[in-house]
Amino acid sequence: MTGLVDALVAGFFVAVLAVVAVVDVRRRIVPNRIVLPAAAIILAARTIVHPSPVWAVAGLGAAAFLLVGAAVRPGGMGMGDVKLALLLGVAVGRTVPFALFVALAAAAVPSLAILVRHGARGRTMAIPFAPFLALGGLAALLFGMPIG
Repeated sequence: MTGLVDALVAGFFVAVLAVVAVVDVRRRIVPNRIVLPAAAIILAARTIVHPSPVWAVAGLGAAAFLLVGAAVRPGGMGMGDVKLALLLGVAVGRTVPFALFVALAAAAVPSLAILVRHGARGRTMAIPFAPFLALGGLAALLFGMPIG
């Protein structure tokens, strides 16, 4: 039974990541009305099936990590990305550092390309970050350590 619930949660998580990534690319916003309920649903499911505080701790830790980045450079990263990190943490638990590493590494590629092409002016150009967070979440889900 736990395998079925894990599969359903994973499918839901992937669907939410896809929707949020598309919305961020098109509208440059990570919608709270999608991310926050999804985080609550996934946290509840993970905690019921695999009782542990690790899900909540991973979510809060991932959100805090990106919150520091948002505070250091206001306007560089939105609070929607911070809330999306919360979702990643509650969904993948202990593998959330891997998810964040993949996201940051993947986002570095277009960021460096922008800097090379536009020079110092490229430092003020923005790219949507949610697709990279989604990629990191998917990578952690598929290639991270076993759940539990």
